[in-house]
Amino acid sequence: MAAPSADAAEKTKSPYVGQLVEDFALSDIHGQSCKLSDFSDKRLVVVAFLGTECPLAKLYGRRLTELASKYADRGVAFLGINANAQDSLAELTAYGRTHEIEFPLLKDVGNRVSDAMGATRTPEVFLLDQARTVCYHGQIDDQYNVGESRPGAGEHYLRKAIEACLEGKPIEISTTKPIGCLIGRAKRASDESNVTYAREVSRLLDKHCVECHRPGAIGPFALTNYDDAAGWADMLAEVVRDQRMPPWHANPRYGHFANARGMTDEEKQLLYDWAEHGAPQGDLSDLPKPRKFTEGWRLSREPDQVVAMAEKPYQVQAEGLVDYQYFAVDPGFTEDKYISAAEVIPGDPSVVHHVIVYVSSPRDSRTRGTGWLTSYVPGHEVMEFEPGRARLVAAGSKFVFQMHYTPNGKATEDISKVGIIFADPETVTEEVVSVAAAQPMFEIPPGASSHRVDAFIRWFPKGGKLLSLSPHMHVRGKEFRFAAVYPDGRREMLLDVPRFDFNWQHSYLLAEPLEIPDDFVVHCIARFDNSEENLSNPDPTAKVRWGDQTMEEMMIGFFDVAIPKGEWQRQMSEKIPNARERARATRLADGIAADFVDRAERRRSR
Repeated sequence: MAAPSADAAEKTKSPYVGQLVEDFALSDIHGQSCKLSDFSDKRLVVVAFLGTECPLAKLYGRRLTELASKYADRGVAFLGINANAQDSLAELTAYGRTHEIEFPLLKDVGNRVSDAMGATRTPEVFLLDQARTVCYHGQIDDQYNVGESRPGAGEHYLRKAIEACLEGKPIEISTTKPIGCLIGRAKRASDESNVTYAREVSRLLDKHCVECHRPGAIGPFALTNYDDAAGWADMLAEVVRDQRMPPWHANPRYGHFANARGMTDEEKQLLYDWAEHGAPQGDLSDLPKPRKFTEGWRLSREPDQVVAMAEKPYQVQAEGLVDYQYFAVDPGFTEDKYISAAEVIPGDPSVVHHVIVYVSSPRDSRTRGTGWLTSYVPGHEVMEFEPGRARLVAAGSKFVFQMHYTPNGKATEDISKVGIIFADPETVTEEVVSVAAAQPMFEIPPGASSHRVDAFIRWFPKGGKLLSLSPHMHVRGKEFRFAAVYPDGRREMLLDVPRFDFNWQHSYLLAEPLEIPDDFVVHCIARFDNSEENLSNPDPTAKVRWGDQTMEEMMIGFFDVAIPKGEWQRQMSEKIPNARERARATRLADGIAADFVDRAERRRSR
């Protein structure tokens, strides 16, 4: 496990360590008054600030339950305080029931206690000694960070602090930097602001956020009404300013993409101004009509066939790290099929972070390069080709679902499905195929913070049009670039992903397809961070090589190419001088899918 970073585990005391916490009284979820002084017989008191919808607070809810149970007989009391203006008592009650919390859950209306103690985020803990002075402040442990997780905790900050206090020893690390969601403090809106929720912000959220942040979707909290949005105002400003949201990782200096996400500078400033001025509501008559979402399939028509990833749902654990799961299924194609559209619908969108559906062709098939069929990420666009364009999938092919699950604090189950629309072969003029560049022969040294790996693709199908680019790495992935090299030696940056994020497996769709000239080469440049500073790194002491699990690494650049119908099979059988390069470009898409089938079959047999 990685050692705590200097940023996370600050050796100097925070202003709160050593401060006396005055007695306070708050109402619990049952309406009963609860005072800090009610626990005067306890040797220690842990005060945990919690939010019902904060992803980290959800993941740590059960952890706090376990710690409270572990130390109950040793004179340690736990109190949970919710200071979020947007969280109701009913939601706090449900949070406690979900995580089986038996210690008191209190509501800090008006943020009186959170202000007095200096709490800013959820989850954030304060350990109070017998005199009720703060002796530890910060994180519970280091397993989870914003958008990052490890298989287990390497540093148990709160637990070690409790043990030290009980044994009368100094606390080695008395302060860690709180992480998680900003507390949604009650605000007093300024009359000076020209930006209101009703007029500007509601429209911004409709445009950029509520696709995911609505009831039943993967967003951890809803942004569909004023009360919710106002409670998250400061957090919204923070994640937009840090470029964590909206999720889009392409450098805007290079390329134009049809599926680009992101706010303009003017839109960002509207959000910043609104949060800074207390999130004014405005005149509700200015609100737009509620945005309507299509429930179920968003394809242009009902799918011709629906294929589930498995017969039985996959059981998703409540917390921890879930390795990629692979499910191979036979769609029952007895003849070759042209697929013009495909869409994945997750069974439980609250835990399905992304899905990639691959096609594994029969080993004797000549339809190599089918590889990637479609994918799902939150806020996804449906894969639907323009008329005349389709993928050729051979008879006997299998679909492979690569599933990335992100536990959210509550055990659940999932059975995701892909819906497909077939094209009439007579109407197809272009086939979409996949080729890839990769470098499987690498070794990332222990502790390397920016290890470079290069790969080239020197063969593209003749007469093709480049449609999309998709970088693929795992949790040590740091950045990925696609640089085109033209026959005249000119270089052009097609795509730059300076902050690769394993949690967002984007396919970048070119706004205008690129006509591929002869002797066209793409140079892929990836960098990996195997250092302790990478909080997602499962082991910075390891030498890391190629592998399909998250503790291993991959370096792949996928390309979707449209080619005139029939040309793919002809070119694949053509004897050419650079046949080795052609095989390298095409076998990856199929070979990876075949490996995934083998993995899924082994999993099924266990």
